[in-house]
Amino acid sequence: MAAKTASKTSAKRGESTPADVETFLAALDHPLKPEILALRQIILGADPSITEGIKWNVPSFRTSEYFATMHLRAKDGIQVILHLGAKTRDTAIAGVAIADPGSLLEWLAKDRASVAFRDLKAIDAQGSALADIIRQWITYV
Repeated sequence: MAAKTASKTSAKRGESTPADVETFLAALDHPLKPEILALRQIILGADPSITEGIKWNVPSFRTSEYFATMHLRAKDGIQVILHLGAKTRDTAIAGVAIADPGSLLEWLAKDRASVAFRDLKAIDAQGSALADIIRQWITYV
């Protein structure tokens, strides 16, 4: 009975593993799947402390907390939503300072932003800038 309770607890927290992401992506039928895979590699490659899981029914990325979630329902491309986990933080009022020389970030709140890519060409052109943003972002998590 204890194992069953532990399983329910993990499911409630939305905890998953990289294997769950692999399974999700293998089954994913999406017209922008190559873009999704490319963004996944950029985010995971930005820092060795970054891991992944399925959160909110999409690939999501974390260090100590989830900080990035793919938005796969956008009509004009793929978005990555950058956030600071589920807990309210001082950054909600103070904000976060992220250098963004390529103007990739669309700020949704003081501590929440979106990055959108239309296609692989855009991802290839701005992938290193995204990785720089990710490295800065995770310092706030």
